Amino acid sequence: MDCLFCKIIEGTIPSKAVYSDDRAYAFSDINPQAPVHFLVVPREHIKSTAEAAEDHAELLGYLLLTGAKIAREKGLAKGYRVVINTGPDGGQTVDHLHVHILGGRHCTWPPG
Repeated sequence: MDCLFCKIIEGTIPSKAVYSDDRAYAFSDINPQAPVHFLVVPREHIKSTAEAAEDHAELLGYLLLTGAKIAREKGLAKGYRVVINTGPDGGQTVDHLHVHILGGRHCTWPPG
């Protein structure tokens, strides 16, 4: 498969790992938009939330809970932003579902 995030997960493309288990991998964003910015991705290749199926419901929840756990460990007690971009109009640039966690500063609204 020619997926950037699949290659990062398998270790053929280097990344700064933040968390890893048998279902998810988290790593620092290469172009951070906040002092703390990491991605949580499923090890299973799912193109986007638009491509997710009913049987992915538990995994999607697990990704969010994993992001929250890492955010706590990184000291983001005052809050953080969770973003899932879907499709080109939604700002998704890599066709592998991923959850952005951004924090370490006040987040403004609207985001973009």
